[in-house]
Amino acid sequence: MLCNLRSVASLLAFALAPVVTSAADEKPAPAPPTPPPGCTAREHRQFDFWLGEWTVRDASGKVVGENGITSLHKGCVLYESWTGAGGFTGSSLNTYDADQRKWHQTWVDVSGGLLLLDGEFRDGRMTLTGKSAPDAKGIVTLQRITWTPLSDGRVRQLWESSTDAGATWTTAFDGYYTKAK
Repeated sequence: MLCNLRSVASLLAFALAPVVTSAADEKPAPAPPTPPPGCTAREHRQFDFWLGEWTVRDASGKVVGENGITSLHKGCVLYESWTGAGGFTGSSLNTYDADQRKWHQTWVDVSGGLLLLDGEFRDGRMTLTGKSAPDAKGIVTLQRITWTPLSDGRVRQLWESSTDAGATWTTAFDGYYTKAK
C-alpha cells in the first residue's frame, strides 16, 4: 500500500507539473487603457463664458430664475440646470461636434418639452437655432437663441421665435445673467 501511495503522488506531481509555471514564463499584465485626453481644443472652450452660477433677470431687472452651468466629461460638455422663479425647471447638454464643426444643445424640461439646437460661436456670441415640433395647427416654429458675453461680466441670452420661416422674429425671452453671490 505504501508503494501505491508513492506512485499516486508521483503521478499527481507529474500531471500537475504543466500547471505550475516559473516567474520567467509569466507574461506581464497588459497596461490599463489610456483615458481620452478631454476636449482641449480652442473650439471646445468657446461657450465657457457661460459657466457658473447665475441669477437671471429680464430686461427690466426682475429676477426670473437661477441657472447653473457646469463643465462635465473633461470639458467636453456644458450642463445647464435652470429653475425659473415660478418653479419651471429644465436642463440642457451642450457640446461642440468637431466632425460637423458645430455646437449642439439638447434642452429638456418639466413640461416634457424637447428642443434640439445647432449653431456656432461667431462675432463674439454663441447662436444656436432649431425647430419646435409642429403645434396643434401644424405650424413649425423656428427657435434662435443667442448668448452674448457682456463687458461687465454678465451674459445676455436672447431667445427669438419665428413662425414664418425666419422672415420675422419675436422675442420669447430676453435674460441677463449675473454671477450669483
